[in-house]
Amino acid sequence: MFKNLQKLGGVCALMEAIIYISAFIVYGGVLVYPEKGANASAEWSFLSDNHMLLSLLNLVSYVLFGILLAVSVLAIHQRLKRHAPNFSKLAFVFGVIWAGLVIASGMIANVGLNSILETGNTDPEKAMQIWTSVSIVTEGLGGGNEIIGGLWVLCLSILALQHELFSKPLNFLGLLVGAAGIATVYPLDVFTEIFGLSQIVWFLWIGIYMIRKPSITVA
Repeated sequence: MFKNLQKLGGVCALMEAIIYISAFIVYGGVLVYPEKGANASAEWSFLSDNHMLLSLLNLVSYVLFGILLAVSVLAIHQRLKRHAPNFSKLAFVFGVIWAGLVIASGMIANVGLNSILETGNTDPEKAMQIWTSVSIVTEGLGGGNEIIGGLWVLCLSILALQHELFSKPLNFLGLLVGAAGIATVYPLDVFTEIFGLSQIVWFLWIGIYMIRKPSITVA
């Protein structure tokens, strides 16, 4: 059972990295956003025209990602808990909270999107005011800051480094990911970008490691 959970957690980590990459491609290269300063009608038309794609993105990038993340969090916890029970529990708590926040962000975003589509038919300006409020909530929960995710990766990387549970380069990368996530408390896009890009590599790396080495061994 332990080996199966480790392999499943590794597969989930790889899928999370794929979701990250796909989201970067779609948000950055497929969707054509209105120009800065566009009026409410243009912004609402963009959301209306891309309703299905945006809903699917929210479902995959947040809800599905959060579900996969929960499995990865559990698998890594099972791997670490025998070495430092209390510290691993702390990391586990941060991981579970992060998974919940990510799922909640996607659900709120989709409910909000459906709501403004109805309102925008008669009052686009009011619809965009509602969307601004929805965006603030979703960004606050998990889209605009990555503090909780950063704490999870930082804690497990410190623990793994102390007990040589993963390779040292992977653990050092985890320290970078964790620090970048915590730094997103300061509203600079560069910290969010560093966290996202470095975590893609981290998810890929730890996913492959867990699949190839499902048994606990000294790295």
